Amino acid sequence: MRSMVITRTTLRLCRSLLLVGFIAVVGVGGCKSLPFIVPDLALRSSSGVRLAGVRGPLTAAQSQAVLTGLAERGEPTDIFQRHLALEEAVAGSPLTIGNAVVLLQDGPSTYRAMLQAIESARDHIHLETYIFDDDAVGQRFADALLRQRQRGVAVHVIRDSVGTLSTPEAFFQRLVDGGVQVLVFNPVNPAQARGEWLLNERNHRKLLIVDGQVAFLGGINISSVYSGGSFSRASSVRPGNPAGWRDTDLQLRGPVVADFQRLFLATWEQQRGPPLPDRTYFPALQKAGNEVVRAIGSSPQDEHSLIYITLLSAIGSAQTSIRLTNAYFVPDPQLLDALEAAAARGVDVVLVLPSQSDSWLVLAAGRSHYERLLRQGVKIHERRGVVLHSKTALVDGVWATVGSTNLDWRSFLHNHELNAVVLGAGFGEQLQAMFERDLAVSDTIILSEWEQRPLHQRMREAFALVWAYWL
Repeated sequence: MRSMVITRTTLRLCRSLLLVGFIAVVGVGGCKSLPFIVPDLALRSSSGVRLAGVRGPLTAAQSQAVLTGLAERGEPTDIFQRHLALEEAVAGSPLTIGNAVVLLQDGPSTYRAMLQAIESARDHIHLETYIFDDDAVGQRFADALLRQRQRGVAVHVIRDSVGTLSTPEAFFQRLVDGGVQVLVFNPVNPAQARGEWLLNERNHRKLLIVDGQVAFLGGINISSVYSGGSFSRASSVRPGNPAGWRDTDLQLRGPVVADFQRLFLATWEQQRGPPLPDRTYFPALQKAGNEVVRAIGSSPQDEHSLIYITLLSAIGSAQTSIRLTNAYFVPDPQLLDALEAAAARGVDVVLVLPSQSDSWLVLAAGRSHYERLLRQGVKIHERRGVVLHSKTALVDGVWATVGSTNLDWRSFLHNHELNAVVLGAGFGEQLQAMFERDLAVSDTIILSEWEQRPLHQRMREAFALVWAYWL
């Protein structure tokens, strides 16, 4: 859900405008800029591709053996190795091998897997979320966490104060009274701030880690809006949104879980949470599968958004195809240029974007770029019948990412976000199949028809674009 959503639709615009004005007055956050991406960044890795396994970094010979094995399994290694080298050049740390990745579509399947993992916990549960609603789904999760706490499992929750502003405090007090440690991220009330008050910096991450062995991440919050599938007529919805919600998550096992654990613990420490009990947060992790994965977290405190430069570099390195599905599409000029440049060099660039949204401002701001992109050969489709909230990308069929990051200024500059990058044709085929299912129930935006859209729609787009930096 939209990271600037404080309550419901009728108050969204008023609060956004007030927040912008307030920030301008008190100087919170200031205006930041996105980094310039060097076009030939993929050529900068001179030391070869480094990988890591369950026992730490692999030697150059071991890494090459992994790549040889990928080739023997039929991976398109000419493209695959290029993206491996690109990841290394951008992030400067090894990718992890030996992971299992399960692609989860929509709330029902994701919640089943998450609750099953929670019920199996024996040591600790870490939950980080933007929205945690007091509704049927929220109560199910609260009950499950409390049951495990009663069994002696340590339970730690990080909730964003803006994302959970409409959730009654009594809901979280029940968790606290049951022994769950609940940490409020950047409290809205300045009197409760732990250090500098950073109202505009929000925690948009969605992460569940159980026993340090399994991790879940993606775009799905804890809310009944996801209680029905995106192809279901029985989807539960918020007032004013007569459609189900379409979203994507991942379930991961293997060495990469430790990287997500480190990100959770770093946030807990950065937010000055109370000391954590002595538990096995980093158990010995065994090989769980064959996927090559990187955990990528970003925050406004970083010199630059690692997710942003990784995505831009992957798009700039694309040779055959780019498939983007995203809920909030408010691209900066460099992202627009990268998509256009890819289309100009013959890459098949296809976007699946929302036809309806919980933020009309974001929807209108994104649509203001359609004409420019369509003229340059980028193909745009709008998913019908649902509120599209998914955030996925697939490049050349082998470089994939799923997470919480939207393609907008807010995600890249103001939010704490979390993504997983998965490299390999096997997972790429799964994501491509899911993309094609969404494409089959989407409407194609045709340039000649789009150019005839009414004046009032153009005016809405122009107005929304003024606020793009803050959306």
